[in-house]
Amino acid sequence: MPTEPAPGTPDELIRLFAEESRARAFAAVALGAGSPEEVGEAAGLSPREAAQALRRLREQGALTSDEDGNLRVAYETFRARARGSERTDPDPGGTGRTDMVLRTFVRDGRLVRLPARWTRKKLVLQYIAEQTFEPGVEYPERTVDAKLRAWCEDSDRIDHVSLRRYLVDLHHLHRSEGVYRRPAPQGSRRTGEPAR
Repeated sequence: MPTEPAPGTPDELIRLFAEESRARAFAAVALGAGSPEEVGEAAGLSPREAAQALRRLREQGALTSDEDGNLRVAYETFRARARGSERTDPDPGGTGRTDMVLRTFVRDGRLVRLPARWTRKKLVLQYIAEQTFEPGVEYPERTVDAKLRAWCEDSDRIDHVSLRRYLVDLHHLHRSEGVYRRPAPQGSRRTGEPAR
C-alpha cells in the first residue's frame, strides 16, 4: 500500500503527536503491534480511540501497512522528509533563522540544551564562542572552564567539558599546552595589518 506524504512542516508533526492517543498508538506500532487490536491493547486505548488515532497517523503518513496488512512505521517517509529538510534548510547565517535558533536554545545567557540537528548545534556553539572569548586572547584552561560552566548552569543535558570539546573540535578554540585561544574571524585582517 502506498504511503501518504509525511507531515509538511515540523509544526504539523508536533501537532500530530501532541494528541496523547496518537503518540501512544504510534509507539505501540513502533514496538511491534501490527493490528488495531494489538495497538489498542498495548497503548491502553479503547477500540474507538485506537481506530481514530491510527486513521489520523495513516492520513499523515506516519504509519503504513506491509504486504501482509500489518501496521508499521513509515520510516521511509520520515527519512525522505528529513533529507528534504536538509536540502531546503535555509542558510544558518540568516538573521531570522539564527535568532529563532538562539532563542530556542539560549535563554538569559545560559544554554538550555544543545540542538540535535548538527547545523543548529554548530550555530549555537559559534554563538557561545563569540560571546565568551575575544579573538587572539589566550585563556588558561581553568578560565575557559569557568566561562563555559556559566553557560551550563541551568542545564542537566550538557557540561562544560563537553562544551569545551565541541568548541575545540569545531576550531572555535585552539588549544596548545593548556592554553586556549579563539582564532580571529576569517577575512578580518588585511595583509600587513597587525591583529588587535
